[in-house]
Amino acid sequence: MRNNNVLGVVFSSMHDEVLTGLTAIRPLGSVPFAGRYRLIDFPLSNLVNAGISKVGIITQNNYQSLMDHIGSGKSWDLSRKNEGLFFLPPFTISNELYEGRIASLMDIRPFFKNAREEYVILSDCHVVGNIDFDSLLKKHIASSADITVACRHGYAPRINNNLIMWMNAENRVIDIVIGQRPAAECDYGVGLYVMRKDFLMRMLDAAASRNQMHFERDILLRHMGEIRICGYRLPEYTIVISSLGSYFKASMEMLSAQVRQALFQPGRSIYTKVRDAAPAIYGLHASVSNSLVADGCFVEGTVRNSILFRDVRIARNAVVENSIVMQGAVICEKTSLNCAILDKDVVVKSGRVLSGADDYPLFISKGTVV
Repeated sequence: MRNNNVLGVVFSSMHDEVLTGLTAIRPLGSVPFAGRYRLIDFPLSNLVNAGISKVGIITQNNYQSLMDHIGSGKSWDLSRKNEGLFFLPPFTISNELYEGRIASLMDIRPFFKNAREEYVILSDCHVVGNIDFDSLLKKHIASSADITVACRHGYAPRINNNLIMWMNAENRVIDIVIGQRPAAECDYGVGLYVMRKDFLMRMLDAAASRNQMHFERDILLRHMGEIRICGYRLPEYTIVISSLGSYFKASMEMLSAQVRQALFQPGRSIYTKVRDAAPAIYGLHASVSNSLVADGCFVEGTVRNSILFRDVRIARNAVVENSIVMQGAVICEKTSLNCAILDKDVVVKSGRVLSGADDYPLFISKGTVV
């Protein structure tokens, strides 16, 4: 379906704090995932699969890798003469810009003013999922809601400013709590909102005039009794990235064929930057099982239950288990890795033993020589 009346806005740096190591040199949306993807690929693909042809990406800083990855948006069919993809860097350098959504949305007010679309979808990048935005939009219109909040039911993640909500039988939100993490299962927001553009602009202007900069607290919670807020429980497979441990868990789940089938569907593809490279090469002594190995890798050692990004080198007699090894890393001979996350261009010299735990993986930052 072509939703030419819908404008997509993606926050590439919201929740950077949940992955402090990986986001030290890049925004959250640019964090690598599953061997060849970036986290921003999922909201971008969801928007494109819903027929939305105008998308703005709000950036903060360190967004060079994000621009390198997305480029003109051609891989997502967003490289167009009219509309298409828009990078929206900050006009100011104030630290307050990204303390809440309202400040960053006000900063791109001309983008909204010049847009002809009637509806707006706001999305963060910390959720991995193949979400049917077309169904979400139809539910929003059918419910006559002012704002529709996408949510999941389960145990709330450990994340700042958690949005916890309760709904009645008609899915209207009747209560909201922010910043809590209940011990029991609940409905929690995933940073995905749908509303009319003119309604969003009115609420932004009213909040900014009172120096109110937190979207969830100063719009949703403050006006809950005055506006109609509805919840939409996501039926698709989704996982929220809320810590290094949850990122590790989400990555390891990609080793399951059932999870991959639920996430990477033929009818709703997840698009990413296409890069031509030689196939992976396996040496005579290589042993690889239950792993994702990207193009350009050269493996002579043992790899089990792991994810190797492009151009990784695994030397003979090296053992890599339950680990994530990102692009360009080199693992030398007689080295052992277990429950580790290695950022790009890491070199692990011979004879090293690096080990973490399933719930507390060891992280090695980009370019480190161990």
